[in-house]
Parts: sequence; structure tokens; C-alpha cells
Amino acid sequence: MKVDYIALSVPVFFILIGIELAYSFYKKLGYYRLNDSISNLSQGIGQQVTGLFMKTALFFGYTYIFENWRLVTMPKNVWVWIALFIAVDFFYYWFHRMSHQVNALWAAHIVHHQSEDYNLTVALRQSWFQGWFSWVFYLPLAWFGFDPVMFLTLSAFNTLYQFWIHTQAVKSMGILEHIINTPSHHRVHHGSNPKYIDKNHAGSLIIWDKMFGTFQKEEEQVYYGITTPLASWNPVWANVHYWKELLETASRSDTLSDKVNVFIKPPGWFPTSLGGFKSAPEIDEHNYKKYDSSYNRQLISYVLVQFTIALTAGSALLFLYEKMPLSQNMVIAIFTISTLLSCGALLDHKNWLKYFEYARLILTLFGLYLFRDLAIFKTLAISLAITQIISFFWFYYIDKKALHVKEIPRV
Repeated sequence: MKVDYIALSVPVFFILIGIELAYSFYKKLGYYRLNDSISNLSQGIGQQVTGLFMKTALFFGYTYIFENWRLVTMPKNVWVWIALFIAVDFFYYWFHRMSHQVNALWAAHIVHHQSEDYNLTVALRQSWFQGWFSWVFYLPLAWFGFDPVMFLTLSAFNTLYQFWIHTQAVKSMGILEHIINTPSHHRVHHGSNPKYIDKNHAGSLIIWDKMFGTFQKEEEQVYYGITTPLASWNPVWANVHYWKELLETASRSDTLSDKVNVFIKPPGWFPTSLGGFKSAPEIDEHNYKKYDSSYNRQLISYVLVQFTIALTAGSALLFLYEKMPLSQNMVIAIFTISTLLSCGALLDHKNWLKYFEYARLILTLFGLYLFRDLAIFKTLAISLAITQIISFFWFYYIDKKALHVKEIPRV
């Protein structure tokens, strides 16, 4: 039986985020900004929703090799579990390292690095497309006969481990800094400072970075984010913007080899005809400023309500996915993603948003018609329909008001 440990851990994630948020607020540390946190969580929700439609196919790939091409069959004793834990972490290191050194892979992984803050919500900021290639790095484990369910379990726990290291609240951990991946090591990994870029790719064990020459100790202040800031809260744009940049660069390249190299060379690589390799710029500490926006309370309240609805819909989909036909799963997924997109556009003050939002609210009512025969969803569908009608008139009221009056407070 496959257990989705990550989905089951979502309530724990939010409890820990709440604790860190309260600590940040009490100490006046400013670790959290509302717009950035909503953006991070939107990426996490979107990744879980889109991942539902590829999990079966990806698990099939590993299982097929295990069942047909494995060289040996590993037993399921404690030593094999330990060996598999180390092996999963080893292959994770190489997947993660290559994701920083190959443009086509970085185009997906870049999503995780876009936040200019560093807190536990950043751990949930995940690419919607990374899962399409990450599994390939683990296929040797199938050939060596490690059971698919064992692999999925330890792969999930490797991911879960990395949640807690996305924090500024924990400083040095003494002797453990030499063995495991810690918040200090991972803060370096998220830095856009030139000396920190492409360092500390570890999952659970920092030993791989020390063995393969990619370790960097946390020294100077870390400036988080990517070298060219995303400057947007739009979750869809966050997942496609670098692909657009690569395609534009390829189209301007003169030769076929250069067009191909655009996708397989490291970030910063450009053909000689376009100026050659461009190194990451030094941080201008005096003029450094995070991307931010200002809003009135009415808009913030609306965004929070819509985000909560998207979170609820996405969570329901995670746990009820196998009980519904594909058409209904698709409707919930599209509703969730479009709602997250709307929240991001509202936070960005996009002009096209009002037409999109009116259309989204109206089309949702038609989509709910698909659930008319499911007794267990009838109450939820009616509740959502009422919520969307209220939201329509609420948004109409907001649309007639000035949208930015007061800056969002940091906590």
C-alpha cells in the first residue's frame, strides 16, 4: 500500500509555520511577509495538485524496472533500510546538483529559490514540473532491487527532513554541522551571494558536499532569492518564466549547437555571439531591496479568503483523488490552480485580473454541476457555490475601490 506521507504531514507543516510565525512576530524579526508567504504556499499547493496526475506514471517507471530488469532482490531487513536511506540521499545530492548545473533542469528547480525571504513556507515552495525528471536519477536503485514501496517511503522522508532546515531561527548546531544538513548549511544554498551559489546540495547528509567539493560554510550575510529577481507573485509565471528566457535565448542563437547548449549548459551561459558567460553579480548592499507591494485591508481580506478556499479544495483533492473520476479531479485541480493564479495577480495588481476573476467565479458555478450526483460532495458544492456568489459581489465592490493604500506589515 502506497502512503502519501507528505500529504499526511501538511497539518504538521502548518503548525510549525504557525510557531515560527509567532516567534518571528514576538521577537520582531520580520521573517515573514504576507504576499511572499502566500506565494510560497501557492507553489506548494500547486505542486501537490499537479503531482497527482503524474505520480502513477512515475511510480510505474521505477516499478517496471524493478519487476523486469533488477539484478538482485534486496531483502527488507533493517540493514537494507539503512543502506537505502544512504543511497536515496546520495542520488538526491546528484539530482539536486545537476538541477543547478543544467539549464533545462534549473528551469524547473528555480521555483524553489525565488523567494527573497527564508522561512518554513519556503520549504513548501516547489516546482510543478520537477517531478517529471527527478525520478530518473533514482532508477539505479530499481536495478539494484530495492523495493518500490521502500524507495517511495525513504524518498518521502528525505523530502520531509528538509522542511525544518528552511528557517533562520536555528543557528549553529555544533558537531552536527559536520554530518547532517542543517539550517545554516541550507541558508547558504538559498543565497544569491556569488560565493554561496551552487553550494550545499545535500538532502539529509552534508557529507556529500564535503566529499565532492560543493560545501560552503555560512559566513557573510545571506541574501536570498535568485540573481535576477522574479518580481512577481504569480505562481504560474514562476514555473514558466525561465523557460521563456531559455527559448528566447535559443531563438537568438546563430548555430544549432548553440541553440542546444542553451538548454544543457549551466545557468549564466550564453553563446559568444550573445556576449558569452555572465557571472552572478555581487550584492549591492546599499541599494538592495526586496520585491514588495502595498494593499488595502479589503483586498488582503479577499485574497486570504480565496487562498483559504484554494487550500481547502487542494487538500480535499489530495485525500479524495482516488474516489472520484478524472473529470471531477480535473475540475477541482483547475479551480485550485486558477484561484491561486488569481490571488497572485491580485497581489501583483495586474490589470487583466478583474476580467479573469469575474470569469473564474462564474465558471466555477458551472463546474460544480459535475458534482450534482455525488451525495458526499453535495453539501460542499452548495457551500462553495454560495461562497463564489458572495465573492462575486465582494470583488465587484473591491474593483470600484483604490487597491493599494497601506503596506502589508512584516511579522
